[in-house]
Amino acid sequence: MTVQQAGYHLGVDEGEAYDFLSTLSIMKARGDATGGALAVVEMRLPAGFSPPPHVHANEDEAFYLLSGQVDAQVGDQRVHAEQGGFLWLPRGVQHGFVVVGDGPCTILTLTTPAGFDSFVAEVGTRTTTVELPEPRQPDVPRLVEIAGRYGIEFPPPPGA
Repeated sequence: MTVQQAGYHLGVDEGEAYDFLSTLSIMKARGDATGGALAVVEMRLPAGFSPPPHVHANEDEAFYLLSGQVDAQVGDQRVHAEQGGFLWLPRGVQHGFVVVGDGPCTILTLTTPAGFDSFVAEVGTRTTTVELPEPRQPDVPRLVEIAGRYGIEFPPPPGA
């Protein structure tokens, strides 16, 4: 995609799809389509999915839960969010979450400026399916190395 001066439309299940850490991540707005202003990724997550607590140095992040529920850490706060819930995760604030309940969970992830979308694309693998991928262990050294290039760090959680 390139910068879309006139806008564009994507329907259900449309957009570049990636197997990203055993989740299905569908790009709804890439940075190259928004002039770098915004990235929007629909993330379909299996029950129990939990990225390690992390910090973004380069972008603010927001989660809008389309379905399911998560228990989240936002800085020193612990919160529970479910369908219709919203989380604001400013850059520099450590956060993480776990998908709770029966799962799966679908989160609309918005980042400003764009950049997280490129991280998902580099770590993930393009897929043509819109099904959740089979779970597998991530290549942690590769993940940490790529994350560092995008200003994402994995410090110990508060109180650890």
